[in-house]
Amino acid sequence: MTVTFLLVRHAAHDDVGRYLAGRRPGVRLGVEGRAQAARLGARMRRERFGRILASPRERTQETARAVAEAAGIDTVETAAALDEIDFGRWSGHDFETLDEDPDWRRWNEDRGHAATPAGETMEHVRFRIVSVMERLQAEGAAGAVVLVSHADVIKAAVCDVLGLPLDRIDRFDIAPASITTVVAGAWGAKLIGLNEVVA
Repeated sequence: MTVTFLLVRHAAHDDVGRYLAGRRPGVRLGVEGRAQAARLGARMRRERFGRILASPRERTQETARAVAEAAGIDTVETAAALDEIDFGRWSGHDFETLDEDPDWRRWNEDRGHAATPAGETMEHVRFRIVSVMERLQAEGAAGAVVLVSHADVIKAAVCDVLGLPLDRIDRFDIAPASITTVVAGAWGAKLIGLNEVVA
């Protein structure tokens, strides 16, 4: 069964790029993020998909609901495997503070081997999202499926498809409210579109 995966990064919260939100509760879309989500929903009307799965974080759920409403889909399924990286004690800190932490610097310099304070590695993140995609394919998901997640989680999936080492995730961007398209079949998987940003 061939499945098209539309990997969507959540729209922006008010402080995106200023601090590490991680799995902190209560991080919701800001004014610009809600506008991004509305534009994303309008763009996604052109796609034919029957299911939407989203990370448990509020910002991904809000983005997924905007897409679902635009597409006339009643249910957004929550998938823990699409969750943000578990950054542990780093969550909630601004990047200036984090840059002083040698463990944070190592995480960013050696994503293929380093772990967060919570013990999560990029390999585990890759395993999580790829497992969801493989399960949906095995279930015979028809047509296209939307997966709403986070930048580095989507980057891990792209690295897997392209056969890139995980420490190469800084070679490409995944912007807020962007769409990355992967087609998977019995023959494997290929990247069709990367980081489509809806204007």
